[in-house]
Amino acid sequence: MKTVSTFIGDVVAVAGSNVSIYLSESVSSGLAIINGTTYRIGQVGSFVRIPQGYKDLYGIVCEVGAEVAPEKLIDTPYESGRWVKAQLVGEAVGSSFERGISQHPNVNDHVHMVTEDDLKKIYGTIKDGHVEIGRLSSAENIKVKIELGKLVTRHSAILGSTGAGKSTTVASLLRSISGAVEGVSHFPSARILLLDIHGEYPAALSDVANIFRLDPIKGENKLSVPYWALDAEDLVSFLFGGLDDTRANHVYDKITELKLASVEKNGFEGVDQDSLTMDTPVPYSLKRLWYELIGPELMTLEGPDRDKPALVEEGDPETLKEPKYKPHAMGSKGPFMNTAAPGIKRQLKNLRSRLLNKQYDFLLHPDDWEPDYDGKVSKDLPELLQSWLGHDKPITILDLSGVPSSVLIRLIGSILKIIYTALFWSREKSEGGLDRPLLIAMEEAHRYLHGEKSNASAIVQQIVKEGRKYGVGAMIISQRPSEVDETILSQCGTFFGLRLSNATDRGKVKGTLPDSLAGLMDMLPILRTGEAIITGEAATLPLRCRIVLPEKLPNSRDPKVAEQWSEKRRSQDYMPTIYKQIAASWRSQTPTRPQNPQLKIKREDVKEAKDEQE
Repeated sequence: MKTVSTFIGDVVAVAGSNVSIYLSESVSSGLAIINGTTYRIGQVGSFVRIPQGYKDLYGIVCEVGAEVAPEKLIDTPYESGRWVKAQLVGEAVGSSFERGISQHPNVNDHVHMVTEDDLKKIYGTIKDGHVEIGRLSSAENIKVKIELGKLVTRHSAILGSTGAGKSTTVASLLRSISGAVEGVSHFPSARILLLDIHGEYPAALSDVANIFRLDPIKGENKLSVPYWALDAEDLVSFLFGGLDDTRANHVYDKITELKLASVEKNGFEGVDQDSLTMDTPVPYSLKRLWYELIGPELMTLEGPDRDKPALVEEGDPETLKEPKYKPHAMGSKGPFMNTAAPGIKRQLKNLRSRLLNKQYDFLLHPDDWEPDYDGKVSKDLPELLQSWLGHDKPITILDLSGVPSSVLIRLIGSILKIIYTALFWSREKSEGGLDRPLLIAMEEAHRYLHGEKSNASAIVQQIVKEGRKYGVGAMIISQRPSEVDETILSQCGTFFGLRLSNATDRGKVKGTLPDSLAGLMDMLPILRTGEAIITGEAATLPLRCRIVLPEKLPNSRDPKVAEQWSEKRRSQDYMPTIYKQIAASWRSQTPTRPQNPQLKIKREDVKEAKDEQE
C-alpha cells in the first residue's frame, strides 16, 4: 500500500545497483510539504526509499532528466523530463540501518521521498566511536556523524579550493574528535599530530593542543628536530649538495665512524655496535664531522716520505675555524698536496655555511638535542617522543611556517619517519600505535606529496599502505588534489570534498567514487563555504554536509579589503621607526618580534589611528 503523502513515483528499470524511476504525474511542483517541512523531490544528492515488505531500500539520487531514461523507453509516451536515476546504497529493518543491500527492487515498486524520520534512522546512530561533525544540508536538524575508527585506520582526505572552508573544516573535525566542542572529551587518550605549514591552527586549537614552532610565544614550545635522527642520505644531500657515489660513501663512512665513537663513549640503550649503520639514530657532532673531513682537504705534507703534516695552526671545531697548513709548493721540496683527500672541499664549505645559517638552527643546532664533540646530549629520543606524543593534550601542532622552503620537504619526511619508525618498533608496547593510535594530519599536502620522488612521499606511501597495522592513520589536506601523489590519494578511504573549481582537481576526486555516484561530484563547484560532500568508509552513506563552525577559527581568514581601504588614509611613515621594525623582523625571520631584544614591534590598530586623526 503506497503512502500518498510521500509517494513520488515507480521503479521502471533496474540495472545492478542502479534504479531508473519515473516520477508520478501527481508530483508537479518538485516540492512537497510534510508535517510542516518542505522537501525537494528528485534533487541530486537526496535520498529515495523503496519499501520491500518488512524492510526498506534506500538509494541516493545521482542524475535527473531525460538523459537517464532507459534507451528502450525514450520513444514511449513517458514524459522525458520526469526521470530520476538512483544508486542503491543501503537498507533498513525497523530502526536499524545497514549499508549494502540484500535484495533488489522490482519493476513497478513504489518509490517514496525520504523524510526526516528516515534520515534519523540512517544518520542518527547512537553507537560508540562516532563523532559529530555537522548537519545535513538538506535537513539542518539532522546531525551528521562519522565513524572515528575508519576515519583513522582507513585514512582520509580533505580537499577544497582556497576559501572553500578547508582549514575551518579541519579545525572543526579535530575539535570534535578531541571533545572540545562540548567541553567533555569522549576520547581522552586521542593522539593527533598536525603538520601546520602556514601557522593557521594555533589560534583555533591552542586550548587542546601543544604547539611547537621555531619562534614560540608564551605557552608554546620551541620546535627542535635533531639532525642525527634523520636518514643520513637525506641529511648529506641537504648539507653537502651534489656528491658522486665515491665521495658520498666516504662521508657515510665517517658518519658511521662518529656514531660508533659516540656509542663507545656514552653508551645508548639498545644499540648493537655490530649492526649499527649510518641511519641508526645515535647522536654525533656535525662540527666534528666537518672538522675531521676538512683537515685532509687542506692538509699539505712535507718530509722525505711526504707523510709529515705541515701544520701551522690548529683549527677549532666549535667555532668552525679551519686548520692552517703551509701552502703547497711546486718542485721536489714541498710541501706537497694531500693526494689521498677525496676532494670535497667545496661541499664542506657548503656544510659550514649551513651550520652558520641561523635559519637552520632548529635542525642543525637543536638546543638540548645538540650533541657535544663526543656525541653527548642533554636530551635524547625518549624526551623528543615524550614532548611530541606523550603530553596530556590530544593534539600536537608542529608549526612549520618559519621553516625555509629549501629544507621543508626533507624536514617533513624526516619528522614523519621519526614518528612512524618509533610507533613501528613500539607496536608491542603500550605506547605504540596499536594501544594508542595516532592520526597524522598533513596540511598543504600537495607541496610535499607530489608525484616526484621525495622522502616525504615515500614515507607517507608507507603509512597509507601499512599504517593501519601499526595504529597510524593519515589525513591528507590539500587545495590541489591533482598534484598529490596518486598512490597516496587512492589509499584514502574517506573523502571530504569541499568546493573545487578546477576541473582537473574535480576529476581526481571523481575517480574515487563508483561511476554511478560520480555525478555527486558535479556539485563541487557550487558548494557553499564550509559545505562538503562526504563519501567513503567513515560515512554511513555519501552525503552533503554543512560543517559546524568551531568555537575558535583558524588564522586563515581573508583580509577585509573593502573595509580596510575605505578607512580614512593615515600616514604611511616607513621611516625611521617602522622601517627599522619591518627590516628587523625580515632579517631575523621572525614575524612576531625582531631578533634585537631591545627593539619591540608594536602593531598600530587601524581604528585607533582613525580616531586619533578625526
